[in-house]
Amino acid sequence: MNNKIMIVGTGNVGASIAFALLNQRTAVNEIVLTDIIASDAEGEAMDLKDALAVSPSYVKISHGTYKDARDCDVVVITAGAAQKPGETRMALLKKNVNILKGMIEQIMASGFNGIFLVVSNPMDVLTYFTYKFSGLPAEKVLGSGTVLDSARLRTRIASYLDINPKSVHAHQIGEHGDTELTLWSLADVGGQPITELLPAKVRTDISNFVKNEAYDIIDKKGATYYGIATCVAQILNAILNDEHRVLAVSSLDPFSDTSFGFPSVIGRSGVIRRLDLTLSEKEGVALQKSINTLKKAISSIKF
Repeated sequence: MNNKIMIVGTGNVGASIAFALLNQRTAVNEIVLTDIIASDAEGEAMDLKDALAVSPSYVKISHGTYKDARDCDVVVITAGAAQKPGETRMALLKKNVNILKGMIEQIMASGFNGIFLVVSNPMDVLTYFTYKFSGLPAEKVLGSGTVLDSARLRTRIASYLDINPKSVHAHQIGEHGDTELTLWSLADVGGQPITELLPAKVRTDISNFVKNEAYDIIDKKGATYYGIATCVAQILNAILNDEHRVLAVSSLDPFSDTSFGFPSVIGRSGVIRRLDLTLSEKEGVALQKSINTLKKAISSIKF
């Protein structure tokens, strides 16, 4: 294995993922950047290479085309129309599915047989269509899911409890978007249920904050990229190091024939398995609502 990745799209998110990898000890040995604007990918590669003399890891960095995907272990999809202020992730759907189809066809034509990691929005639906367009096994197609949302959740809980976010075990699940939900019934700190530590009103406020923070950031600065970039770097390391780490990535749920964020074991083969969790009745109803939203979005696309 080369531990080589391709990042498709060198806008804020794609470039930030490469930068995040460069500034940590990473399993990635080589990064190829590609973009519809070739000069942008070339410029980003040049800028990133300037940091190699002082970065924690040495990573080979270049720019290229979809043909270079043939020997990549992971292709990260960040390209597509950007989410505008006030625009929902689902409003991006029709624009980005058409962009995605052309990308996947060209990447597969290169002989690529690795793992797809989808970050572009609406991420869950694009993850599903990447699975359909690529023809790869379901475990080799995943999206960034609710990994970022879960990080926001743990950080917010930690601020209330005055503890390190890494000591909080809690997940957002479902659509990466307006219908996502918090698994409060299974959230804990050191084994103590968070439902015993935080009153219901505070938990509701936290869930609403997590769900809406992206909109607030977009209103203030136009886009979100540092948080998702760091989360994607974490997912990539979990894959390439075969960590068998539990992360709430988006992957195919065969029962509903949709892709959505759910705690899953991640390793070298991609999604090793989705966990079998017992949700409360209220959470089960909310998750089904999220799934129905995604199914409606998927069925709205006609080819």
